Amino acid sequence: MLMKKFAKTDIKISQLGFGCWGIGKTMWIGADDAESKKTLHRAIEEGINFFDTALVYGNGHSETLVGEAEKESGKKLFIASKVPPKNMIWPAPDNAKLKETFPKNYIIKRTEQSLRNLNRDYIDLMQFHVWNDKWTHEDDWKEAVLKLKKDGKVKFWGISINDHQPENGIEAGKTGLIDSYQVIFNIFDQKPAEQLFPFCKKNNISIIIRVPFDEGALTGNIGPGTDFPMGDFRNNYFRGNRKTEVKLRVDNIWNDVKKETGSMSEAALRYIISFDAVTSVIPGMRKEKNLLANIASISKGPLSSELLKEMKTHKWNKNFYE
Repeated sequence: MLMKKFAKTDIKISQLGFGCWGIGKTMWIGADDAESKKTLHRAIEEGINFFDTALVYGNGHSETLVGEAEKESGKKLFIASKVPPKNMIWPAPDNAKLKETFPKNYIIKRTEQSLRNLNRDYIDLMQFHVWNDKWTHEDDWKEAVLKLKKDGKVKFWGISINDHQPENGIEAGKTGLIDSYQVIFNIFDQKPAEQLFPFCKKNNISIIIRVPFDEGALTGNIGPGTDFPMGDFRNNYFRGNRKTEVKLRVDNIWNDVKKETGSMSEAALRYIISFDAVTSVIPGMRKEKNLLANIASISKGPLSSELLKEMKTHKWNKNFYE
């Protein structure tokens, strides 16, 4: 497993991380705890040490599973979690106020709740689960960050950037208090490479990539006939004629990538690790077969420079979360 340095430290985290939203069972239907634990343990055995969870993933259930897997494995992992916004609004509206979203005492209280779920004394990386750069120069979030670091409860702080808003966090990064950004980046959404990646390279801020498969679109397995279980958020994400449009676009991508890759999923992951600014990519992996497939894809390394140039033609300015 290829390891990369985290931010300004000598700590190394796995280039393939483990996205833990799905195992929390919130909005993803079909997760089984026994299967999730089996997959978590296999990931650790394969050399993955970076696990990204959040308090809202199953109201702490995902954190609990990750904490149990760590204790059972006997290995020390690099665990990231997230403080949910107090108003529970995703993404942060442009007019959102910090006191309604991340007041100091609330940040501390929720971090301590995550620590209990994980059964840990500290969290390696705690992230704000939404963000608005208008809050950059306010004191509450800064005081909470500094206190939790001073008390040894959080080692590093990051921002989980609002969906499709990759520049909304750069101002906070200029304070020196932010060690990482988590951002959507994939073959469709290439915008982070324009400003965010260069900023992070210059300032030694780590980049964690979420949604590498665009919630499944870039696996090549979604088309007009695809059905999701009742209650699965993807029924809304791929509503209307979106499945048909996805299929047409993915077919076009496949025509370009099949000369170098064995599957669309492989192409999607290898595209992401082709960017040196990226520290880790965190696909959700509830099943062992998907974990092993992702490991195999990552092991093949970056795409060729020629293919990367071709991928620029597949940018798609859309937001299916709306």
